[in-house]
Amino acid sequence: MCLKMGYIKVSLLLFCVVFVTAHDRKHMFQTHSLGAQLKFPPPLSGNTAPGSTWPKPQQMTIHTAVYPVEVGNFVFTLNPSSKVCPIITEAFKRYQEIIRKYAVNTKLHLFQSGNTISGLEINVMGECEDLPSLEMNEAYSLNVGLPSTLMAESVWGILRGLETFSQLLYKDSTGMVIANQTAIVDYPRFNYRGILLDTSRHFVDIETLKLNLEAMAFNKFNTFHWHIVDSQSFPYFSAKFPDLSRKGSYNPGSNTHIYTPSDVQDVIEYARLRGIRVVPEFDTPGHSLSWGPGQPDLLTPCYSNGKPDGTYGPINPIIDANYDFIKELFTEVSSVFPDHYIHLGGDEVSFNCWKSNPDITAWMKQKNMTTYNQLEQYYIQKVINICEEIGSSYTVWQEVIDNGVKVQGDTVVQVWINNKNLEQEVANVTKKGLRAIISAPWYLDYISVGQDWIRYYNYEPLTFNGTAAQKKLLIGGEACLWGEYVDATNLTPRLWPRASAVAERLWSAQTVNNSAEASPRLHQHRCRMVSRGIPAEPIFPSYCEMEWGQ
Repeated sequence: MCLKMGYIKVSLLLFCVVFVTAHDRKHMFQTHSLGAQLKFPPPLSGNTAPGSTWPKPQQMTIHTAVYPVEVGNFVFTLNPSSKVCPIITEAFKRYQEIIRKYAVNTKLHLFQSGNTISGLEINVMGECEDLPSLEMNEAYSLNVGLPSTLMAESVWGILRGLETFSQLLYKDSTGMVIANQTAIVDYPRFNYRGILLDTSRHFVDIETLKLNLEAMAFNKFNTFHWHIVDSQSFPYFSAKFPDLSRKGSYNPGSNTHIYTPSDVQDVIEYARLRGIRVVPEFDTPGHSLSWGPGQPDLLTPCYSNGKPDGTYGPINPIIDANYDFIKELFTEVSSVFPDHYIHLGGDEVSFNCWKSNPDITAWMKQKNMTTYNQLEQYYIQKVINICEEIGSSYTVWQEVIDNGVKVQGDTVVQVWINNKNLEQEVANVTKKGLRAIISAPWYLDYISVGQDWIRYYNYEPLTFNGTAAQKKLLIGGEACLWGEYVDATNLTPRLWPRASAVAERLWSAQTVNNSAEASPRLHQHRCRMVSRGIPAEPIFPSYCEMEWGQ
């Protein structure tokens, strides 16, 4: 049967499923035949091939020489000329634990003295950095053999190289952990590689967020776009405006669905140690109904038949005090979140309530405004000016640029509307000299059957028409998982390894685009994540050496 837009059709020849969006944006619903996707390869175990890394490095040479790895005694050491950086010290602990897990049920005999890999020498050649940023350098070079060495200019490159090294270890037919002699020079294709998680439509506990930050590090993502509030709830606790969460969160007054200051710092620190930025989104003037209970006169009263009808719309743009409130709130947010960027939203503003309100109509007439697009532009421009005043850079959804708002040069524009004008939108944004990220093809809240990761994997971000300079302004992309139908019970398996497909397209070379070649590597990577405690779902009938729960 084929399910679409509430209608049911039956067909003996075609099985379709609706891609159900979990976000209330105006997506284009899609259906497609699954016949071409359901050609499964033979069952595979988690031990596919040596050097089956994910995402695939830029340059990798695998030699036939193989060395046993002393996983039970494995140590990381610093080159005498290397900087001693706290982030790397913490990373050693994590990866030592990952590597030593191989020692379980591992045959340790056959080791020959002087012919085993017992450690990895690290050399951080640049200064120790404490905070990941949009411009961070994640390049590294890795040589596995005798000796094994990892070099990078920054701590961020070392983190990515440690992850790659951990993926190069595998068990041979005797059960011994080995590694091929391998030389790698690697760096990301795009600087921005993000995951959006929505914690407003359903509250997501801190441990689940941290679990997915761990998975992000395993896949070399570097930006957590935290869509922390929306119309449904306001779980962020503001020290300056505590009533926002007390009255606007789920189960108000109970403190059960609120992110406390210590919760937020826990997430930021956990991400920082893994080279992941945390960019919070406070979307206005729409998507803001949960703000109203805790901030009087913030929202626009809606009218019916010339009288207030008890409902509310977007933030009221004609009240000057509302901009004072936003400035105080965003000043606090910029002090809590260390990243230089705040996501301001700016999408999907419904004009119906504004149109119904006589005070707004009169104000617009006084200001010689003839369209509600101009009113939205007026509001967004004021908020952007506030961000510039407090020293924050910002990301916005594409509608802000489409409506002609003047933005500063380092603005990042997120292109999310997945229609026939997607590539043209990217071309328009970059033609203005602005940086863009793409999320339109990578909305993982679409529900499908079969190997839908292939659809995400096949999208090439640089397909738009533009000059070489414009192509450089496309700085990456983001996989989005909206939360209407997602909470801690299903978030992680729905995200992984589908988001892994996006990770490889954003990290690896443009020529790494063959889903048939990628399939066995992704299967192995899925098994790897399962063995590390990430409940990633299967991509086809298969098995892992260590199944979930074993």
